[in-house]
Amino acid sequence: MKNIVCITPGKLVIEDRAAPPPPASGWATIQIKSVGICGTDYHIYEGKHPFLNYPRVMGHELSGIVKAVAADETITPGTPVIVNPYISCGKCHACQKGKPNCCMAIEVLGVHRDGGMCEAPNVPTANLYPAGNLSFRDASMVEFLAIGAHAVRRANSTKGSRALIVGVGPIGIGAAIFARIAGLDVTLLDESAERLAFARDELGFAVTKQVSPDSHAELLALTDGNGFDFLFDATGNAKAIEAGFSLVAHGGSYVLISVVKGTITFSDPEFHKREMTLIGSRNATKVDFEHVIAAISAGKVPLDKLATHKTTLAEVPKAIALWTYDKKGLIKGTIEV
Repeated sequence: MKNIVCITPGKLVIEDRAAPPPPASGWATIQIKSVGICGTDYHIYEGKHPFLNYPRVMGHELSGIVKAVAADETITPGTPVIVNPYISCGKCHACQKGKPNCCMAIEVLGVHRDGGMCEAPNVPTANLYPAGNLSFRDASMVEFLAIGAHAVRRANSTKGSRALIVGVGPIGIGAAIFARIAGLDVTLLDESAERLAFARDELGFAVTKQVSPDSHAELLALTDGNGFDFLFDATGNAKAIEAGFSLVAHGGSYVLISVVKGTITFSDPEFHKREMTLIGSRNATKVDFEHVIAAISAGKVPLDKLATHKTTLAEVPKAIALWTYDKKGLIKGTIEV
């Protein structure tokens, strides 16, 4: 079967590899139908991912059809499914605490093990969720939205609270959409005027700010000098994360969705006087996937506007090479398999 393999940073090839073996108990073979291209995939291509060994078949935003299962499985071939790409051990401290998204031995498809930019991988049946009436394209977009939904759930927010989303890429947009669904008063901050215009004009986020020498003061002025009750960082930029601490209100929470390869520093007196809650948000869980599926089904997520680019499996090497560096108009690219 065809696989998109990142051999080394900057080198993507199509390889013909043997089809996977018949699935063992607890596993299924999935005929992949659609793959979302994530910022993680671009980082892998650029050589910026902190947890990856090459070569690697990328792809973790996946939908498809169950092609084959072991005899003892209840899910049936032909079922349209969404794939949760976070394969957990089920035994470690985190898993026993009901947090498989941060399993101590986690293997993420397309990162720690080969992923779904291929025709038919094997995945655990526990990681398959019914796609229902969603199209395959829409189903492959559930995972990235679940990241934002998980972050909002982690914040344990209250309706009417002020929220600032920093970084208006796909993950930040997902967090903004689900913060709005949760009833938060959402403000967006980004360096890109184009992305802010998209969020304002196409997605209906009325309050946006572009990063500038004056943006910090302008953001505080929006809150009468109090800061934001909930701040979500989706920048992947250490300096941006550090700057965010001073925008959190007293008694507020700072949720770090993005991960950086380095050390984050902050002023301890400023942190303590706010009695700030600092929250890490990693991946997503089944409840987040289900929340996203329900929101899409209820018409609360404008997927047609988010799915800006598309390609085919055969054209992926060219498309990723282009979109990694030319993101004009790009929100979410998908691959039709």
